[in-house]
Amino acid sequence: MKRAAFASLCGVHDAARETACQQTARLIEASGVHSVRLGWCDLHGQLRGKTLMAAAAVRALREGVGMVGTLMLKDSGDRTAWPVFEPGATAELPEFAGAANLVLLPDPASFLQLPWAQGTGWLRCQPWFSDGRPVGLDTRRVLQSALARLAETGHGLKTGLEVEFHVYRITDTSPQLDPQRAAWPGEPPEVTMIHPGYQLQAEALTDMASEPLDIVRRIAQALGLPLQSLEIELGPSQVEAVFDATDALTAADQMVLFRNGVRQALRRAGYHASFMCRPPFPHIMSSGWHLHQSLVNLNEGRNAFARETPAEGTTPGDAAHTLSDTGAHWLAGLLAHGRGMTALCTSTVNGFGRFRPNALAPQAILWGQDNRGAMLRVVGAAGDPATRIENRIGEPAANPYLYIAAQIHAGLDGLAKQLVPPPASEAPYAEGNALLPTTLGEALEALQADTTLCANLGAGFVPYYRRVKQLEIDRHAAAPDRQDFERREYFSRI
Repeated sequence: MKRAAFASLCGVHDAARETACQQTARLIEASGVHSVRLGWCDLHGQLRGKTLMAAAAVRALREGVGMVGTLMLKDSGDRTAWPVFEPGATAELPEFAGAANLVLLPDPASFLQLPWAQGTGWLRCQPWFSDGRPVGLDTRRVLQSALARLAETGHGLKTGLEVEFHVYRITDTSPQLDPQRAAWPGEPPEVTMIHPGYQLQAEALTDMASEPLDIVRRIAQALGLPLQSLEIELGPSQVEAVFDATDALTAADQMVLFRNGVRQALRRAGYHASFMCRPPFPHIMSSGWHLHQSLVNLNEGRNAFARETPAEGTTPGDAAHTLSDTGAHWLAGLLAHGRGMTALCTSTVNGFGRFRPNALAPQAILWGQDNRGAMLRVVGAAGDPATRIENRIGEPAANPYLYIAAQIHAGLDGLAKQLVPPPASEAPYAEGNALLPTTLGEALEALQADTTLCANLGAGFVPYYRRVKQLEIDRHAAAPDRQDFERREYFSRI
């Protein structure tokens, strides 16, 4: 299949894309890169892909490049969740039988040079079936579909990221790289901390951790990410990155790039970055990923959550005191689907250890006015154009496309039904509140029971997601040492 044939078969190649392909080809040639990585985001939020020589990457802009389809069927430990070589075993996913190829098609506008890998470029891709049909299970496409639904209401979604993670100094790579100890999955390296913790945002600890933090800053800025701040978090060796808000699809793309770039650049400098919620050490503090969100009126560009003055007769405990009617309905939708969305926001077995009282993490399905113990924290006030809702149930390892898509489908249900949220809670850890799921298995059951989310995430997506994640749960349950499982499965890889 030559020239623009495959891209045209997919229905995405027009004069504008051809111009973009030509511009990117010139950029690749002018940059002098010898190779280009074609990356796509898998179900678990990790980048996968192929590395092509520069000339081959230029051809792939129009022709695409093949990839083994089973990459979309892997659990977190890289086990394939379907026996693809058994007749009839993939009846619900016939295109994946026999480990058949999919085709990665790059976005020519996404080209960049990797700041940590000299002579290496990068292009974002999405998978297509070989006959030009889009792969509906692709998580970026799941978010694109959600945003298309949202646009029908005249709104876009603006999101800001607050991402906590851990950084350690590598002291010994032999556990990970000794061929006599190779295993599936393998061990992580031996590490020490970059700061002792328990002194939130201490300037002295910032100075102590300045070398790895400076690497994080340089990489984020070189990738064009809107990094606002880097902070020392409460836990030992824990840090937080905060980004300016942008449109939702861009924010999701940025999260994938950030995690991937930080891990690779720090590794080259002798550090190990982990976006695992609870690394396998005593006295660890959980990491969360807080997702700030507001709707934007597409015609006027204004914040659709903001209101000029509090609604008549309301108090600060009422959503309409701070949020517009649109914002209040959206808030109520997030609450109504809180249990159902949890598996898409906290997606590992390890992440559920974070939901505990008085830990700056949620435990119950409720909202609060600027309350960091609530699942949903409403930030702002009447007259404040930055008024927004912060969802605090996410872990930093979550797939960003699914995390954000869940917000859209839940919020849209609140808008469609004009749901009204209950009063704000001032006691988020009190007994009697409706609780979030406490295990990944419970969260998957809640997702399956949420008919609205199941219907809107796309045909067959939730059964697919459940099957892959159930394999992870089953292997964790069967592990002789579950902490060792998490150390190898999560700390080594995410």
